[in-house]
Amino acid sequence: MNLKKNLALCAILLSNFCLTGFSQQMAKSLPKSKHGFIVIAHRGSHLNKPENTIAAIEEAILLGADYVELDLRTTRDGQLVLLHNDHVDQVSDGKGLIKDLDIEAVKKLTLKGVDGSLHQIASFADALKTCKGRINIYLDFKAADVDLAYKEIEKAGMTDQVLVYINELQQYYSWKKVAPKMPLMSSLDKAIRTKQALLAALDKMPLDVVDNIPAENLLPVIRSLGISVFLDVQKKNETPDDWMNAMKKAIQGMQTDHPEALIEYLKVNRLR
Repeated sequence: MNLKKNLALCAILLSNFCLTGFSQQMAKSLPKSKHGFIVIAHRGSHLNKPENTIAAIEEAILLGADYVELDLRTTRDGQLVLLHNDHVDQVSDGKGLIKDLDIEAVKKLTLKGVDGSLHQIASFADALKTCKGRINIYLDFKAADVDLAYKEIEKAGMTDQVLVYINELQQYYSWKKVAPKMPLMSSLDKAIRTKQALLAALDKMPLDVVDNIPAENLLPVIRSLGISVFLDVQKKNETPDDWMNAMKKAIQGMQTDHPEALIEYLKVNRLR
């Protein structure tokens, strides 16, 4: 490793040491993690297993990820399942919208992993059972009923292990009404450039975590408000430079498509 990168990593190590204290002190509402820097497995560890499946969750747990990001949708008969896109075509041998299929039809669909293994679309209940006491959930709330989702979380005894990602303002209001203590996350409007605009946006929709930084000058403000930053770095070909560039921003976590490689990178550089 060249001197420049070595010095950069040393700076990151120092910042992470300071920010571990920040994350523990300021983000008290978030699920607890044994690591100071958070690794989020995007749709589970899905390089070999199909995304959002129980197998992808199990692999993320085995690798030591702190959170697994899961996408929540609803079947025609009101059952909650894990699926990123609204169609089943992209991931299974079936066709159509998930909202037009009942749960019995969904159970018959087959998902094939890169390794040749066969799987089913996972129910939210099974995902909660798999994760309980083993890994936190970053729940991307695509299309579901808040009351029903929270009842399943409560039933599973997982209220302290879930962070909900909000996709629209109405979802925010619904979660605040049904489960006011549930930590919430969303993206900040990319048009926000000033402290005043940021404070106005957060006054309308206070958040515990954000996944972007619209302008570098806003990072100290975000940090001063006790808001954690989990940046998205996920892509097919992530590199150590991608991870280091993200960590230079003194963030608290990253969402990745390569949890195994990222965790190893953090361990080797004593950033884990």
